[in-house]
Amino acid sequence: MKKRLLGVALAGMMLAGCMQTSEKQNLNDKEEMNTTLNLTQEWDKTFPKSDKVEHRKVTFRNRYGIELAADMYTPKVASCEAEKNGFPAIAVSGPFGAVKEQSSGLYAQHMAERGFLTLAFDPSFTGESGGEPRFMASPDINTEDFLAAVDFLSVQDNVAAERIGVIGICGFGGMAVNAAAIDPRIKAAVASTMYDMSKVNVEGYFKSEDTPEQRMEKRKAIARQRTEDFRAGTHKRAGGVVDPLPEDAPWFVKDYYDYYKTSRGYHKRSGNSNDGWNVIGCQSFLNQPLLAWAHEIESPVLLIHGERAHSRYFSEYAFERMTGRHVEGESAIVGNKELLIIPGASHVDLYDDRADAIPFDKMEEFFKANLK
Repeated sequence: MKKRLLGVALAGMMLAGCMQTSEKQNLNDKEEMNTTLNLTQEWDKTFPKSDKVEHRKVTFRNRYGIELAADMYTPKVASCEAEKNGFPAIAVSGPFGAVKEQSSGLYAQHMAERGFLTLAFDPSFTGESGGEPRFMASPDINTEDFLAAVDFLSVQDNVAAERIGVIGICGFGGMAVNAAAIDPRIKAAVASTMYDMSKVNVEGYFKSEDTPEQRMEKRKAIARQRTEDFRAGTHKRAGGVVDPLPEDAPWFVKDYYDYYKTSRGYHKRSGNSNDGWNVIGCQSFLNQPLLAWAHEIESPVLLIHGERAHSRYFSEYAFERMTGRHVEGESAIVGNKELLIIPGASHVDLYDDRADAIPFDKMEEFFKANLK
């Protein structure tokens, strides 16, 4: 805001009010529950800390009573609108098997630099969040994690409760879309480099395991593992990203390795960086389709995917579910649903800044247009 009347004290006061930092609002935030979690206070992210935002740890509970850990990023400078009515806010999570110190935190910090209060959270059973046993996943509970993040944001004194969106990355892209389908408080949703975890578990990649016989073999294998786990009193881990990397590994596996197993993206709490999920961890995805009601989402949805990503067809399928329009390898807009294909980008190129492929300008434009 420019000072229109130089020398007029009132104008100067208004300018100061609009440009002050958000420290006041942070002090007035609703207090989260007393935590039982062990939260690190050091900056242990895979990306550098921005000097344009305030960062602090927060906790909240989902409707199952699981306590979730999150990083809140608040713009240091509040616009006049945010000073008056609160910040627009965005909850962020993913990728599947990652933690908030990786991609979701990066997305959250970037969007906070652009004027949004953001919350990057660890989903249930993962990272610093609660939930036992560890390294489990659930289409219901992990969708609920997004809804619980919206609960938390909705009661913050410095958040505009009617201006909340979500960002889901990789497997949590599907959870974010599912959350938008069930919760009209979510006014806009972005799914970046999305996986539909139900589809890939049921069909395998590119429908490579898409017969009743193959699905039955998966069911039998998981059933056997459940008995073995119960007998042993522990859960067998499936292994994270393959390490050492075989020379003949598919290129997308090499892509994952380059992120999760190197200094670029490795994190000690990330399942993908270490021993992965429990073998039985994704069982419920076999008969709980995430996108069953995606066609009834009324709020805007932006799907972002890399042109070269092995997973691109998940976003194309989601776009078809929401709009009825089938597309392959091209950007498209139908109503308030958009599929944006990033030329030349792979799946993992949308995890961090290295390839300069994440369209933060587009996301800023999308959320400013729809969180109003």
